[in-house]
Amino acid sequence: MSSWVWAGLAAALTLAVIVAYDLTQRRHAILRNFPVIGHLRYILESVGPALRQYIVTDNRQERPFDRDQRRWIYTSAKGLNNNVGFGSDEDLDTAPGHIIIDQSMFPLPRPAPAENALACAKLLGAARQRPGMFRPASVVNVSAMSFGALSGAAVEAINRGCALAGCLHNAGEGGLTPHHLHGGELVFQIGTGYFGCRDRNGRFDLGRLADLCAEHPVRAIEIKLSQGAKPGLGGVLPAAKVTPEIAAARGIEPGRDCRSPSRHSAFSDVDSLLDFAETIAGRTGLPVGIKSAVGSPTFWDKLAESMDGTGRGVDFITVDGGEGGTGDAPLAFSDHVSLPFKLAISRVYGAFAERGLDGDVVFIGSGRLGMPETALLAMALGCDMINVAREAMLAIGCIQAQRCHTGRCPVGIATHSAWRTHGLDPTLKSVRLASYISTLRHELLELSHACGVAHPGLVGPDRIEILDGHLGSRTAQQIFGYDPSWALTQGPSRP
Repeated sequence: MSSWVWAGLAAALTLAVIVAYDLTQRRHAILRNFPVIGHLRYILESVGPALRQYIVTDNRQERPFDRDQRRWIYTSAKGLNNNVGFGSDEDLDTAPGHIIIDQSMFPLPRPAPAENALACAKLLGAARQRPGMFRPASVVNVSAMSFGALSGAAVEAINRGCALAGCLHNAGEGGLTPHHLHGGELVFQIGTGYFGCRDRNGRFDLGRLADLCAEHPVRAIEIKLSQGAKPGLGGVLPAAKVTPEIAAARGIEPGRDCRSPSRHSAFSDVDSLLDFAETIAGRTGLPVGIKSAVGSPTFWDKLAESMDGTGRGVDFITVDGGEGGTGDAPLAFSDHVSLPFKLAISRVYGAFAERGLDGDVVFIGSGRLGMPETALLAMALGCDMINVAREAMLAIGCIQAQRCHTGRCPVGIATHSAWRTHGLDPTLKSVRLASYISTLRHELLELSHACGVAHPGLVGPDRIEILDGHLGSRTAQQIFGYDPSWALTQGPSRP
């Protein structure tokens, strides 16, 4: 018999087995009613995001990053031409929330392409004269993404890229690993599990933190209260994913469930939080800040009031918008818990500006801010720096497959599968991350020059309008209730 006959018999036998299985199984009504062809429904469901991404949707429809945004990041990362031709494809008359930047009739000269260094306008730690105070060399830095959530190759690529771009790399709450030590300066994040700085009972260990900071290039410490995608929610890394390498970085036992509580055990209110921050700063000499999603204003009012009245304080505040990313979170938390960034920063910044404390804190924004116009709006609303996370992932090869929570990331970023990560070259991808960050800084500088000022931190909320979708607009200052007397572009530590 020919090979074709054998192949036909094998195909017929396989088909018969599938039909028999479909007709006898009870889990899926579609398969029982439509054997064989019912499988097409599940195949199409699984590849649906990819089909919509490349075939069905237009350039502006996809979320969280549309095709135009991804194209800009990809071309910027590869050093290609990121301009567009023929004009905007956005219908500006019916585009609510669209950002319009009010350019000056007398702009500054356009910066040369090589001008992409853009330092923070404030000194980090200056208000409380920390011994380790410094001026961050970049207004764009990489946000917290832990080893465990990301592969070792991805973490290495990001750290190498940060070294090339001269920006800070937030290590995330999963502790420090050799993957973080490739030249990039670090922000060490303290999460509720105190990974990397905990004792055998899981309690915070100040001595271990101090030793870690002394041995590694840690420039600042961030106490994570919550993140935008899942505030108020603890987490569990299943035992199967707790490899010896991850366990060593986190200070836990391998092969056992790793739990992150929903709140800290080292402090319980604003007063004890400030004591905790001051204790860490006193022992390490480094600037100490907090990261949080934003909900009720009570906490922020109390924090500003306590800092104003006691002299204790945090050196920086990272405001994470509800649109921020995560590797894994319940849909209700991702969609409905915590304010989106623009509302969040206006609420937090206002609490400090009303008391004249805005110059004493470095404000950092995160939550889908990695495009020039969104970054500029964040700075106009009071941010001194912005952090990028998913945009950094896109720069090193993420295709927005949205499979981060499955461990089956096709490009080797959000997975620990050796087969999936082998294609990610950290050295090559680091250059792309650095190119993206440099390009973003350069275009921020171009936008500020178009507004007639030398630094994006000098662009106020009155210079940015937001369309209402009905042929009208209001300035960001009007929408978010910023008092014109607030010193948004001034402060004791600004040049």
